Amino acid sequence: MNPVKLAVFKDIYGHFNLKINEFSVNLANFLLKQQLNMKKLLIFFLGFASLMQAQKKDISLEDIWKNGTFRADYMNSLNSMNGDFYSLLNYDNSGTSVDKYSYETLEKVETIVHSKDLKEIKYFNSYEFNNDETKLILGTNFKPIFRHSFLGTFYVYDIATKTLSLIGEDIQEPTFSPDSKKIAFAKGNNLYIKDFSRDETIFQITSNGAKNKIINGITDWVYEEEFGFVRAFEWSGDSKNLAFLRFDESKVKTFSMDMVGEEKYPSQHVFKYPKAGEDNAKVSLHMFSLETNKTAEITVGEYEYIPRINWTKDDKVLAVRTLNRHQNDLKLYFVNANTFNAQVVLNETDKAYVDINDDLTFLDDNSFIWTSEKDGYNHIYHYDKKGKLINQITQGNWEVTSYYGFNPKKKTIYYQSVENGSINRGVYSISIKGKNKKLLSNPSGTNSAAFSKNLNYFINTFSDANTPQVYTLRNAKGEVLKTIKDNAALKAKVAEYNMGTKEFSTISVNGEELNMYMIKPANFDPSKKYPLFMYQYSGPGSQQVANRWGGANDYWYQMLAQQGYIVACVDGRGTGFKGRDFKKVTYLNLGKYEVEDQIGAAKELGKLPYIDANRIGIWGWSYGGYMSTNCILKGNDVFAAAIAVAPVTTWRFYDSIYTERYMRTPEENASGYDDNSPLSYPELLKGKYLLVHGTGDDNVHVQNAYRMVEALVQANKDFEWAMYPDKNHGIYGGNTRLHLYTKMTNFIKNNL
Repeated sequence: MNPVKLAVFKDIYGHFNLKINEFSVNLANFLLKQQLNMKKLLIFFLGFASLMQAQKKDISLEDIWKNGTFRADYMNSLNSMNGDFYSLLNYDNSGTSVDKYSYETLEKVETIVHSKDLKEIKYFNSYEFNNDETKLILGTNFKPIFRHSFLGTFYVYDIATKTLSLIGEDIQEPTFSPDSKKIAFAKGNNLYIKDFSRDETIFQITSNGAKNKIINGITDWVYEEEFGFVRAFEWSGDSKNLAFLRFDESKVKTFSMDMVGEEKYPSQHVFKYPKAGEDNAKVSLHMFSLETNKTAEITVGEYEYIPRINWTKDDKVLAVRTLNRHQNDLKLYFVNANTFNAQVVLNETDKAYVDINDDLTFLDDNSFIWTSEKDGYNHIYHYDKKGKLINQITQGNWEVTSYYGFNPKKKTIYYQSVENGSINRGVYSISIKGKNKKLLSNPSGTNSAAFSKNLNYFINTFSDANTPQVYTLRNAKGEVLKTIKDNAALKAKVAEYNMGTKEFSTISVNGEELNMYMIKPANFDPSKKYPLFMYQYSGPGSQQVANRWGGANDYWYQMLAQQGYIVACVDGRGTGFKGRDFKKVTYLNLGKYEVEDQIGAAKELGKLPYIDANRIGIWGWSYGGYMSTNCILKGNDVFAAAIAVAPVTTWRFYDSIYTERYMRTPEENASGYDDNSPLSYPELLKGKYLLVHGTGDDNVHVQNAYRMVEALVQANKDFEWAMYPDKNHGIYGGNTRLHLYTKMTNFIKNNL
């Protein structure tokens, strides 16, 4: 074939995402022999390629939300064990089991316990080993409380004797002591210890626990949601002390939600929820001594929050982190368990706020690993046991995104970062002195690691925009030992459908180069005009433009592209992984710069010859719903339509920890709260607006939607809205997601 014409032929096929097979090449050669000129040849090939593309399937909402057509093959969450082994919770027709596997071979070594061999329980939902892996805590009959918390029935299983012993019913967070002789747990807002060395005696540590008043050892709603932990008690290494937090919620105001259910009268869900500027729970630190059977309250200076407690390698030293209410003054205390003396070891401040994480790691000499944004990017630091900086381990204009651990034998640290571009993630190793850095994973795409307890092996999860999750076993050098799962079946299934390419780029808006992706129809014609539908989340430190395999929403965007829409997503100022200053520019003004960037991006995209600037829409969920609402109001000359799902409509209604971290209190920053609240300017609405909320949302309360509705009614503005009874912030269950996405799809078709 003529090389010039062959190049044109390949370009056409590449444009339509088609494979050049033998029949196609033979057909092309035949046509060339007919002496067709270039113009006629091009017309024929375009028609032929379109015909081939038409043979592919279109995605339906049922494919995404009902039939499981694009379900990926995931690995079960594994639990690393002592030595080169890991365990999995597996399910079969006869029940559940905990099975032990070898990292080296990935083969099952043994079944540790199977529910079919237990008379007391038919199945279990969770398991946890003691330190020497001779016993297990098995959990069943879970009853959810909030997003991460639940009640359950828990048992201790002795592996040697194959016997089961009940810990308790409707309890929370049972945890072995390091010596495996005791288990601490919470029930009814009080703490208990079951002592196996004393005939399994259960004794009560606290007695003042009461619903919506006092919580011992378990976090309140706002700590669970915003500081990301439930269990607020920790065993010392010698098992002689139990440190715990107590929450006094007495002065915290109560929020209630009517749950319609199926009964004649609704029930009320009542819980303490501190909104911005309101009273938080009074949190205090306590330590129970198993030697004296006494509890002491420990003073650690002035603070508003205690977001973490951890025992150090020294059995008598407890590490305690405190934060002021503005969350910009973090102190790390070392508390002596004998004298209760508290010393500040590290004090980190920021003009905006200091993030809380779980990266704090103590080494054998009680020096510690710490991550911080203090040089402008999140990096790893090494401090001695007195809080003196030994060295900064990682550095550069990029962010460490996950800290995986430290191997003391190799003096090596393992971490994930965005060194190869902010939309990618790589797994790396580096010496504790900051030398000998090595990439252990694929250089691009999104890679994450699940390391063995001894850090000799890790399972790497890789995906990019064109590749579903691939799981590989690697050694500590990053060498691939075995491919575990590759989702080849899913990739083949996706190839049967009309899929456009997710194109990554940047867009220049408001003096910044913002990350962006765009999905065009598979049969995209640059001479046509297409409506544009934009998605974003935009919350502080978040990221939506990432080089990874997408979830259900990505299939929805592909479906919209098949129906003639271009979908775009832009991560504006305030989003993450591009440095502290880029992220924290939105401080005190949530919704200002983020909205300006979405409006600016829409204007720039509207200038493209294939975008219909009169048909630009935007949508988002939660923070993204707050954004899309603001965009159609403040950008009423740009956006023709917007969808807001579960949006915040004023930060005055949201919780104290999240909101004040970025805004301070309403009393301190009234203009910051009101100038960017859509409740302040409903009269600006010109385009089509769909508002969606679940009435059982304990996170972003439906109060936000009701107030928006009332504001729009009083401004005499027409809009559409949908309420999902008793559904929480995720709005799911049964047919709910299919119904929701059908409604949103119809709204887009009717208004863009």
